Amino acid sequence: MIDQDPEFTREILRKVRQIEIRSNRLVSEVFAGSYHSAFKGQGIDFEEVREYQPGDEVRTIDWNVTAKAGAPFVKQYREERELTILLAVDISKSTNFGSSHHSKREKLAELAALLAFSANQNGDNIGLLLFSDQTELYLPPTKGQKHVLRILREVLFRHSNSQSTNLSEAVRIINQVTRRRAVVFLLSDFILSQKFFSGSESSTTNLLQQLSYTRLRHDIICGRIVDPKESKIPNIGLLNLEDPESGEKITIDTSDAQIRKFYEDSHSRIQDEFSRELMKRGIDEFHFSTDGDFSRDLFTFFKVRRKRRY
Repeated sequence: MIDQDPEFTREILRKVRQIEIRSNRLVSEVFAGSYHSAFKGQGIDFEEVREYQPGDEVRTIDWNVTAKAGAPFVKQYREERELTILLAVDISKSTNFGSSHHSKREKLAELAALLAFSANQNGDNIGLLLFSDQTELYLPPTKGQKHVLRILREVLFRHSNSQSTNLSEAVRIINQVTRRRAVVFLLSDFILSQKFFSGSESSTTNLLQQLSYTRLRHDIICGRIVDPKESKIPNIGLLNLEDPESGEKITIDTSDAQIRKFYEDSHSRIQDEFSRELMKRGIDEFHFSTDGDFSRDLFTFFKVRRKRRY
């Protein structure tokens, strides 16, 4: 639920307006064509027949028309372009962290806004699922600028009722509520999935199984938000750390170079192993950072998908 305090409401409107302006500019200048060409439509519809031309595939010949006309004719199809986009966004406590000017939550909101405005310009339906270890909000896919602005407000300011994350449950809900084939963006820091490789195997095994099942029905893409301070520990002596989700606390000696190296190597290995597991299942993934321009990462991702498609 969003706070109704007047000052807080003004802050909501200010942030939403800032992101709206930036997103619309990026959509107009950069993403209009790349978004459209990165995703396949829901299917193909028959459009017309025309005379055969050298290079046409034999399998497209319409034999009935060919027999009547006395010359070869081929069927032409057009792709049904309207898509259903679902943004599944992690709003658990760990996304509140940010070591620069922006938290992971704010960057997730900016990315969601850019995707939503791109979908809106393309005439696509777009829905929203906010989750932690439970469903916090579900907005069924529909169209329109007002709907897109609501999505942005909710991603930015919806209060989470829980401390932790359950990505497996989020993917299960996606499979439950999304009947029509959709392009699903699963946006998270994927912190729980990292714990799989350091001991909590069952939870992420379940997540990967759920993702594999989703991949059979939908085009699912994992967007991982990272913060540079999460991959490296500075040399600042004794450091007290607290997991924002579990509340677990530990103290480490950051002056010990071996401890710093162990942490950095473990973090890198965990990310790489999870990425390989996604790749094995044919699931696309892209990373973006709290201190970088994610629009470049997204544009590059769209270009790669377009090349694969064609």
